[in-house]
Amino acid sequence: MAVEFKDYYKILGVERTASDEAIRRAFRKLARQYHPDVAKDKKAAEEKFKEINEAYEVLGDPEKRKRYDSLGAEWNQGFRQPPGWERRGRRSGRGSESFNDFEFHFGGTGFSDFFEQFFGSMGDRRTRPGFRDRFEENSHRGQDVEADILVTLEEALNGSIRPVSLRHDVICPRCGGSGELGRRACPECGGSGHSGRVENYQVKIPAGVREGQRLRLAGRGEAGTGEAPSGDLFLRVRFAKHPDYRVEGDDLYFDLDLAPWEAVLGGQVSVPTLGGRLGIKIPPGAQNMQKMRIRGHGLTLRDGGRGDLYVVLHIQVPERIGERERTLWEQLAGESRFNPRD
Repeated sequence: MAVEFKDYYKILGVERTASDEAIRRAFRKLARQYHPDVAKDKKAAEEKFKEINEAYEVLGDPEKRKRYDSLGAEWNQGFRQPPGWERRGRRSGRGSESFNDFEFHFGGTGFSDFFEQFFGSMGDRRTRPGFRDRFEENSHRGQDVEADILVTLEEALNGSIRPVSLRHDVICPRCGGSGELGRRACPECGGSGHSGRVENYQVKIPAGVREGQRLRLAGRGEAGTGEAPSGDLFLRVRFAKHPDYRVEGDDLYFDLDLAPWEAVLGGQVSVPTLGGRLGIKIPPGAQNMQKMRIRGHGLTLRDGGRGDLYVVLHIQVPERIGERERTLWEQLAGESRFNPRD
């Protein structure tokens, strides 16, 4: 099955020559615009948000961006899969002829087939011995299958139920997996013993789930041969990039820009949290890169508690000022006794 090429640069609205900072700014702007919590059309926004996240997952990572750019000069002339992309799940038996060509295509995980094939888990991860040569008489457990699932921070905080679809191979219902009917190749499966089927699951995203954690769906992997059981399906969690926060363990970090006078005089400012905006007090004399801790506003812990939110202060200096402002700054410079080099 052909894989549709994804133009990640077009999705983020940037040129292929865009700097890392330009890509980051484009992502943050679009992510804020299409975040499901703020968009009016939540369904359409959710799909767009996933697409934006996928693009930034690749272009925001120097190594992945390099691999993506290596597709060549004809990147926008229609995508041609590199050799072996449709057969990366192949396993050979003891004979010289390969018997097993399996493709798995997912829906509802938040990642496209293009991403999964080139950058995700399903492209090259099978965790157990799988099918063997068709002439083997023994039964063998089916292979486990692994793919990525995009999880928002809101889902990690509160938990959710996600519909996920999987098109994969199952034991042929006509021949029972033998591949033969009356000593001839089964017309249903062509002698393979397996046929394609789409299955839909409701996947529980538990509150407190973490990046890299695997969600197991028992018996939903590749079909076994003979009387052997099917393998399992594992969905590896990847956190969706958030326009405001970065994640460190159980805690969230938010960068807050301050004007120089806000840092010197202090005051009240409003910051976003996963539960809504919250007012915090900036102390007089706040320093650049100072961290302010807001307890209990991080991610959900396994014991039901919450991590913390850290607000990191960034003091910004205006690049351009008017004549009146210049006069005031010069007046302040003349009257202030502060010298940072003392």
